[in-house]
Amino acid sequence: MDRNQRRTFPDLLTNPEAWFMELQINGRVVQVEADPAMPLLWVLRDLLNMTGTKFGCGVAACGACTVRVDGRAVRACVTPASTLAGKRIQTIEALGTPDKPHALQQAWIAEQVPQCGYCQSGMLMAAAALLEKTPKPSDADIDAAMTNICRCGTYQRIRVAIKRAAGIPAGGAVKKRV
Repeated sequence: MDRNQRRTFPDLLTNPEAWFMELQINGRVVQVEADPAMPLLWVLRDLLNMTGTKFGCGVAACGACTVRVDGRAVRACVTPASTLAGKRIQTIEALGTPDKPHALQQAWIAEQVPQCGYCQSGMLMAAAALLEKTPKPSDADIDAAMTNICRCGTYQRIRVAIKRAAGIPAGGAVKKRV
């Protein structure tokens, strides 16, 4: 098959060699050559040198590798990059800029969330997905969405920072509609 021919997922089942993928990452289209089973995490880190997304466990348990795919929080360590063609992928590198940080990044700093910092990119991406879906989350919404593990135990600070970014006053509760 010619290098420039587009391969489809069924082709991969009969010929699983490295192939060219076109991915939309942080608003730009990139082409990579990779094994179709290669997780997105390794495409980002090893092939594209985007090291903001971290490796934690490799089994989707800890969430350090969380990115957003079409707005949803996704664990990049177990998601084959070949399954993401045509989807919008956002990594921590595109959440905000030094000059214009995202509201979550500002809240993270204000609430002194990071301790060791290793889980923070995944935490921020999961929180961004939550706020996109639920702009004024309740404690229950936060608990359901934030399944990432923080070895430093900053969960209460994370909750307060998410509420700050959502514009919920300190100590304020959002009542769940029934």
